[in-house]
Amino acid sequence: MTLRKRSVLLSGHATSIALEPEFWAVMETMAQARGLSLAALIVSIDRARGERPLASACRVAALKFAQDQAGPGGP
Repeated sequence: MTLRKRSVLLSGHATSIALEPEFWAVMETMAQARGLSLAALIVSIDRARGERPLASACRVAALKFAQDQAGPGGP
């Protein structure tokens, strides 16, 4: 599977994030559900990620969102 890269501006610096298309799809749904642009969502994840690499933090946030959406007994 091919990673897809997207560029985003974080703290005034351009950076790119490479994620699997499935994670981008969840991130887009997550941004829409929160009334944010994808870039704003990534900025919020970046601010809360601590020492975790940004791509990993995005994957974990997407996974948590998907699990929360599935509800009890979900994946």
